[in-house]
Amino acid sequence: MGRGRSGRVARLSAGTVLLVLTLGACSRADLEDDLRFGWPRGITEEAERMRVLWTWSTVAALIVGFMVWGLIFWVSIVYRRRGGELPRQTKYNLPIEALYTVVPFLIVAVLFYYTVITQTHVTDLRPRPDTTVSVTAFKWNWQFSYNDRRDPRTNDFVYTVGSADEIPVLVVPESKTVRFVVGSIDVIHSFWVPDTLFKRDVFPAPTKNQTNEWQVKPTVRGSYVGRCAELCGTYHSQMNFEMRVVTDSQYQRYLDALATFGNDDLDRQAKALSAIGQPAQATTTYPFDTDRTQRAPSEPDQQNSQD
Repeated sequence: MGRGRSGRVARLSAGTVLLVLTLGACSRADLEDDLRFGWPRGITEEAERMRVLWTWSTVAALIVGFMVWGLIFWVSIVYRRRGGELPRQTKYNLPIEALYTVVPFLIVAVLFYYTVITQTHVTDLRPRPDTTVSVTAFKWNWQFSYNDRRDPRTNDFVYTVGSADEIPVLVVPESKTVRFVVGSIDVIHSFWVPDTLFKRDVFPAPTKNQTNEWQVKPTVRGSYVGRCAELCGTYHSQMNFEMRVVTDSQYQRYLDALATFGNDDLDRQAKALSAIGQPAQATTTYPFDTDRTQRAPSEPDQQNSQD
């Protein structure tokens, strides 16, 4: 009777492991749709590489987990105490001890290897970027300078900058490699677009140990909220911006429009966005309100009396 039960448990454990292995062999499309395991959808190639690492790490963890659970159930059933007879006791088992020492080390080594490979890809500055944007952070807003176009009047790079009543919009081309060069003119800030699944601290004076450049390749058109992710002062929570991913032709026309209006035109951002058929104002700062004007306190008693 005991052998029959142990055989069924062994077959159940083997079937469970086979099921996990089968799921792990699904196509890439299936992995993206069904095996995200809570990983958010990114909008860049780099975010997709991180998602692949997360998926396979989770699959490996599930395989190990099901094997451990199967062994626990199998040992609990097969070697349970029957009546007054104790199961055979084993004091030492060197092969098993060596196994559970070597196997975890190998698992950690493999995960470490693929983590380093993915991190290297995400932070790699190759290939040469298709466009470069210089990001300047300050209390409490952003300036975006486009190094591919100059204002013909001053020969300076065209740029847009946020203000107390205008949220800056960062425009980047779809399916092109965009390099960001970031810096701060006062305190430490942090450049973060949640949908890229990547952020980088922005230092006033980066040292040789602080990288202030990275690049991404956006693959999904749309508007995405950007944040400052480093507590930087009074209006830190309102230090937002929007990243707008557009087609490459729209991007080039946007730069041309900025050059046409010139850096002296205070409304150049809205005008240039309208020129390429995009909304003139940012639309993705929710749920954080960027309005910094002082509001009058509510007067519930007066309101109730009017009701």
